[in-house]
Amino acid sequence: MEYDLLKTSTEGGCSAKLPADKLAQLLGDIPMLSSADIMVDISTHDDAGVYRLNDDTALIVTTDFFPPVCSSPYEFGQIAAANSLSDVYAMGGKPLLVLNLNMFPADAPLEALHDILSGGANKVAEAGAFIMGGHTIVDATPKYGLAVVGTVRPGQLVTNDGARPGDILILTKPIGTGVAIAAHRTGMDSKECYTIAIKNMKRLNDDAAEIMRLYGIKGATDVTGFGLAGHLVKMMEASGCSAEIYGDTVPLIDGVEELLSDGCVPGTVFRNKEFVGGRISFKSTVGTERRLALFDAQTSGGMLIAADYAKAAEIADKLREHYPSTAIIGEVTEANDEARIKVL
Repeated sequence: MEYDLLKTSTEGGCSAKLPADKLAQLLGDIPMLSSADIMVDISTHDDAGVYRLNDDTALIVTTDFFPPVCSSPYEFGQIAAANSLSDVYAMGGKPLLVLNLNMFPADAPLEALHDILSGGANKVAEAGAFIMGGHTIVDATPKYGLAVVGTVRPGQLVTNDGARPGDILILTKPIGTGVAIAAHRTGMDSKECYTIAIKNMKRLNDDAAEIMRLYGIKGATDVTGFGLAGHLVKMMEASGCSAEIYGDTVPLIDGVEELLSDGCVPGTVFRNKEFVGGRISFKSTVGTERRLALFDAQTSGGMLIAADYAKAAEIADKLREHYPSTAIIGEVTEANDEARIKVL
């Protein structure tokens, strides 16, 4: 039985996230216990939490799940799992154990749930991690993701507050998955853009994590629901820095610029734009489509890496062997009073 997952929801992937500003308000007055062994908590809005077990090992804990981003249940499972695992990679770690998180309609064919779980298992196996079980409940809209435990050596931990003035910013995957999914949902695209987006979303960030460890990277984040602009703002605020982005060098999925020009602008673009607010400024020569793309919500996006200036070109070349669209997109600067991010 053919079961088109994309027809079960109006928002899918990381675009289904609660707006960042509302999330911050909700968490603001909730007390959190602390410990000297907690290396990363929610205070910097990083990709995952990190707890030091001893001098050699720290645990990375994270979870993510969302509604469908594609029609195929198997591919949805692959993408949702890759997205969940990405938070561990963003911290420089390696996934170890996972639990499946499932929500599935009571009247939908169970074969589709089987395919979702099979797709997820495929990516978990590729990551070299182990599925330990999970939990499934009935819900009107299918949702899937993972709770993940990973490990990292404390000295190799990568965080979103590790960027420093003078660092070069590198992005490993093109942006525009939110636009591509919306266009496919509404029949606006020729399927080529959507096909490229699916391929990119299924790609693990494992090689990027390995290269970050190799070069001793300290500052990075993965780009997901808050868009490139939103995650860059969070990274720079956590690091106490600002950034200048070269708008024309930011890689876009082929066809996304044209779709934006034709009016395919997902609602999350405007939510992310509102969240970033005055913390971003644009040079007048930056086109409308390029501006909008920076706010597009990504699902299973690439790594945004702050690399030492002297090694940045070499690191970008290494990343390009695994992620062909890798590009140097800007640099980290001293904090300024004008805007946290300048797009030139």
